[in-house]
Amino acid sequence: MFGFGLQKILLLALVVGAVWYGFKFFGRLDASKDRLAKTARKVADKVAGGGAEPAAAAAQDMERCETCGDFVAVGSAKSCGREACPYTKDQR
Repeated sequence: MFGFGLQKILLLALVVGAVWYGFKFFGRLDASKDRLAKTARKVADKVAGGGAEPAAAAAQDMERCETCGDFVAVGSAKSCGREACPYTKDQR
């Protein structure tokens, strides 16, 4: 009557099933990405100190230590422990 044979009905069921499982697959993929992003945010919050916004690091001037060759902050240089270090232990 309408030209629906068994083959066409089976093909239609196969297409509907493929679309159904395609949506399920992409839904799971999206949920997996959301879980991964949520976990990454939790880890970042723990690293940053409990969810507080990380403070912006202020730039500091650096100078090279003449004894050991390391770069140290100008205002808060500490002794490297070597005998000829120009920065004493009590200097801040």
